[in-house]
Amino acid sequence: MNLNRLLARAVKNWPAKVLCIGLAVILFIFHRLSNIESRFFSVPLRTEQMSSLMPSSSYPRMIRVSLRGEANSIFPILEEDIEVFVDMEKYNTPGTYHVPVQWRKKGTALRVDTLQVTVDPAEISFTLDYKISKFVPLIPSFQGKVDSGYTMTSFTLNPNQIIIDGPAELMVNITELYTEPIDLDGRRSDFSANVNIFQRDPLIVFRGTGSSVFNGAISQLIPVRNFLDVPIAITGLMEGLAGELAVKTGNIHLEGGNQGAVNRFEPGSDFLRVDCSGITESGIYILRVQTDTNPDTMEGIRIRVSPEEVSIIISAAGEEP
Repeated sequence: MNLNRLLARAVKNWPAKVLCIGLAVILFIFHRLSNIESRFFSVPLRTEQMSSLMPSSSYPRMIRVSLRGEANSIFPILEEDIEVFVDMEKYNTPGTYHVPVQWRKKGTALRVDTLQVTVDPAEISFTLDYKISKFVPLIPSFQGKVDSGYTMTSFTLNPNQIIIDGPAELMVNITELYTEPIDLDGRRSDFSANVNIFQRDPLIVFRGTGSSVFNGAISQLIPVRNFLDVPIAITGLMEGLAGELAVKTGNIHLEGGNQGAVNRFEPGSDFLRVDCSGITESGIYILRVQTDTNPDTMEGIRIRVSPEEVSIIISAAGEEP
């Protein structure tokens, strides 16, 4: 009796009850869908299980990743905790292959069970060639100039050669590599810098850090100029005496100061001379070759003369020396 009454109550107004249950289910689904969010980012593509082959043509290096799930689950996931890779283990002869792009979770992504992950593109075409390894020298590349009046006298790179890996066809033409430009602009002293190696082709792989330590030695330039066969003048000779030089010309060597001052210098007619004012009688004398130098006009230029001394024969005027 009680069971019949219970069944009668259960089926009483059953259309309305079914409608309520349906609405409840719809509301529940709508609530769940309203909490579903999508998130997009790009991650680098890893090539795994490469052995004797390497890619020999360009391919996408970044893959677009889409995460779909509850907002409070997908947004705390770190981008580096979704790894995207291609498994190249089964490819062992050169050729072109279509390889599926795969993904895996790690770190923060492992804590999310209801997570939908898609990658774009889902498949990549690879052209593979045999992998070649070789040593190549490393050459510094420069930009700018050291300060005026200075020069770079020497430099070193450490290391000055590296090992590279690459596809056979491409490696044939690679005999050297360059650094990224090293800035010399305005430098006046020795310097060191850590410089990256210029990546001439993304298919080439550097072993090591991909950088080198550059050491440059900067020195100040010393301006130099020479004048040859400059006449040596005889000055201060007493009246009634005559002089004859054994060597009538000398050479002038200039250095120091600045290049402009050195370029402007011109020796006058009696710039080189011997002073005979202390000679009072005939004879043979050894005199020092003097220079007509004015500190105000020499502008820091140092002068060296050769010969430093000359022999002169002094005789009475009109006599044969």
